[in-house]
This record gives sequence, structure tokens and C-alpha cells, in this order.
Amino acid sequence: MIRKIEAQQLSAGMYVHKLGVSWLKHPFLTSRFLIDDPKDIAVIMAAGIQEVWIDTDKGVDVGSRPETPPPVPEQTVSETESPPAARPAARGAARTSMRVELAQAKKLCEAGKAQVASMFSDVRLGKVVSTAEALPLIEEISASVLRNPGALISVARIKTHDEYTYLHSVAVCALMVATARRMGLDEQQVRQAGAAGLMHDLGKAMMPLEVLNKPGKLTDAEFMIMKSHPEAGWKALVEAGEKDAAVLDVVLHHHEKFDGSGYPHQLQGEQISLMARIGAVCDVYDAITSNRPYKSGWCPAESIQRMASWRGHFDEEVFKAFVRSVGIYPVGALVRTHTDKLAVVLEQGESSMLKPTIRVFFSVRSNAPIAPQIVDLAAPGCREKIAGIENASQWGFENLERFWMV
Repeated sequence: MIRKIEAQQLSAGMYVHKLGVSWLKHPFLTSRFLIDDPKDIAVIMAAGIQEVWIDTDKGVDVGSRPETPPPVPEQTVSETESPPAARPAARGAARTSMRVELAQAKKLCEAGKAQVASMFSDVRLGKVVSTAEALPLIEEISASVLRNPGALISVARIKTHDEYTYLHSVAVCALMVATARRMGLDEQQVRQAGAAGLMHDLGKAMMPLEVLNKPGKLTDAEFMIMKSHPEAGWKALVEAGEKDAAVLDVVLHHHEKFDGSGYPHQLQGEQISLMARIGAVCDVYDAITSNRPYKSGWCPAESIQRMASWRGHFDEEVFKAFVRSVGIYPVGALVRTHTDKLAVVLEQGESSMLKPTIRVFFSVRSNAPIAPQIVDLAAPGCREKIAGIENASQWGFENLERFWMV
């Protein structure tokens, strides 16, 4: 039986069916889970959640515990510590700051761009390509994402038209690695996700260059040509002897949609493999946040909001994990604070997706720049908070990268 209770009535052994806030505002990967650690209760209380729905068929009821629960200590969860359910496994790598990891991320993007360009060239010349040859690069990308997920993902998003096809593959590789880890997949699956992301658009190497590099919107006929790239990439890898079923499936099915309206096979729901569902989310995010000749990229935060509104497009659980990887306010997003200042997001907060570190640089009230200041919204005593997202072009801002890519 599903029943609503007050959050303070929770106890270990209860099965949470629903939390009384939007999933974007709570710190758990899923809204349904068994409370098997008292710290989970502390996380719920610290998030300000007042009401919870429990499933008494899957867990204990209120009556199976004392009427008055012991008080939850206010500081059970550190302000700088991620809630247990939201923190990826450490896997032995020390986390680095955004500033430190950005330098490595820039080098990786250059190396990745060169390697993907070489693979595309080989495919056009009819040469055999191999995922195995890309494994050292995939390992480096995976390690960078583990040290600081925001760095490489954000750097790879910044690309010119000439770089798009190649850096898009690097970006999707990093995004798939981050999402796979967030979903708790093992390291072999994480490597598969990275390989799939790097190879997912290989079929574009067989597309006519005048269509692939067209500096404008495609005609219906040209779009039909481009829609053949998943099958072309799959065929090229099969003929090259690729054995990894997960990689092949993502190459073939990363344009399928959860509601069955995608291509090439109109698969729906769990007919689409988990890895391909991850690939679909990551591919779309990087595409819509990147500048193209015929369209400027959307703000990362705006992109998250728009993608969340596309009902039936993505697997909901995969999309939630993806958002927890990049943040509600991803690095580089332009935001407005409740004190009417504009800021760029520098790094995700450890304790809350709603409290990243930002660089304030403009006063809305005076309509003038102010001395840049870094503000950690999760710091104890910080009263500043994000009121919403802003459109950089409407403010006439160009090159926002100078505020975070330092």
C-alpha cells in the first residue's frame, strides 16, 4: 500500500515510493529506493523534503517502529560531501580542481580531435579501423572525467564548425563515461561506453562531404542521406571485425527514441539497449549546445530544461543520471542570482546540484560590469543563490568562456 507520511517519520527499512519534491531538487539517483542506511534519512531532511510516500508492501510501515523517532543531527551529512546515493565510486582516483584539470582537458581534446579525424580519413580511404587502437585515448578521457567530470565535458563543447564532427565524438565519449559511472556501471561497461561514444558517428565518414559540411540547414533529401550514417558506421565496424556488441549497438541505434519515433529501426522502450539509451542523451546534449553555421548552440542549462520537456524522447532514468553528471546548471551556464547579479557557473557543487561555484561579473541593477568574484554557493553561511538562467545573446555577451576556461 502506498501512503504519505511526514519525512520525520521515516526509518530504516522503509521503501520510498516518491519524494515530495521534483527529482531535480532531491539528491538521489532515483525517487524509489529502500532506506537501508540512516544517513539516507539525514540527506532527505537536509534537502528540506517535508513529505514522503512509502510503499508498505516493499518495506516496513510507520507502525513497526517507535512513535517518536530520534532526532536527526543537522550536520550528519557534511556540506561538502555528496549524498551516498549521488556519489560515483571513487575508483582510486583523486579528484582535482577545475583549474587543474582544464589544462589536461585541452590537451586531450586536441589529441582526440586528431585521432578521430584520422579514423574518419581511414574510413573514407577504405582502410580498416579498430576500436582497440583508440583504447589508450579512451582510458585517458575516462581518467580525466573521473578526476573532474566538468572539465573535459565543458572544453569539448567549445568547437568551431570545422572541428565539430571530430570533437563531437570526443564530447560524447566523455559524456557517456560520466553517465555510465553515475548509473553505477562497472569499469568494463564504462570503457565500453567511452568506446561507443568515440565511435558512434563513424558512419558520417561515408557521407558526401558537401552534405556533411554544408554550412546551412539540410534539405529533406539531404537529411535522408544523413540518416543513413548509423547503418553505414555499423557496417564499417562489422566489416573491420569489431566484436564489441555494445559499441556496435550504440553506433547503430544512438538516434532511436524511447517512444519509437527515432531511426533507423523505430525501436522503443527497452528494445533499445541501455548503452544506446545513454548514447542518445549524450549525443543530443552535445549537438544542441554546440555552435553550428546555421544555429548558435543553446546555453547548457537551457538545453537541460528543453531536453527535460521532450516527453518520450529519452529514457527517464538515464536522463536523470545524465543531469546528475553535468548538473542542472552545467559549467559555462549563464545564471542570475537572487541579488540580481549575472554569473557563469565554474564547477558543480559536491552537496547539491542547486549550489555550484560561480563567478559573478555583472550587476543587473546598475547594468554594468562589476569586479569578478568567485562564490561557492554551497559554502557555509553563503546567502547567495541562483534565481534562474539567462540568455547570453540577449545580454550581448560574447565569449563567456573567458570567465570559466582559465
